[in-house]
Formats: sequence, structure tokens, C-alpha cells
Amino acid sequence: MLSTQLELPMAPLRQPDPAGGNLSIQERFEAFHDLNPWILAKLEAMTADCVERGLPRVGIGMLFEVLRYEYGRATRGDTWRLNNNFRSRYVRLLLEQHPEWSPVFELRGLRSA
Repeated sequence: MLSTQLELPMAPLRQPDPAGGNLSIQERFEAFHDLNPWILAKLEAMTADCVERGLPRVGIGMLFEVLRYEYGRATRGDTWRLNNNFRSRYVRLLLEQHPEWSPVFELRGLRSA
């Protein structure tokens, strides 16, 4: 069972204006993150919970799926779109803020900017 520290508010998910055209994954991620900063806070709380429980490895895929599940339970009528292409960007943000978590995440090279 996940700890109660994960009980952060979940705001309506906001998507960037698609009129941006040929934006890179990084540019699309930055626009999405600017509109939805609470997602990083939730991922941070979930990672902290895993680290506190002594898990030696944490997968961002698992965190994304738990976030999707929790979001679906907490909201009604909101279309949920959390792009899997953003996983690696979120891990990098988590590690920027918490370099001590580097042993629990496996980082691979980015294939596209």
C-alpha cells in the first residue's frame, strides 16, 4: 500500500496548444510540464516513497502507470493523456532535484531532442 504522502492534489490535466507544428519532444515536454507542474510533484512523492521503503530500483514506467491509475480514480470527465515520450524527461528532472536518487533510476541516452 502506498503511503499517505502521495495524497497530493491532482489538477485538471492541461495540454499545450497543438498549433506549435514541428516541435521537438523536448519542446513539447517543456510546454506540457509548464502547464502541469503537479505531475513532477506527484512523481517526486512516489519516488520518495519507494526510496524510503528501501526499493533498490524504481522504474519510471511503473510510476507513470500508478499516476495514471490514481488520476483516473481522482478525476471525472477529464481526458487523460500522459505521453510516454516524456518519461525520460521526467526522470532527468527528478535527478536534477535529487541527485541522491541516481542509483535507483537507470538512465539511457536520449534518442531525440
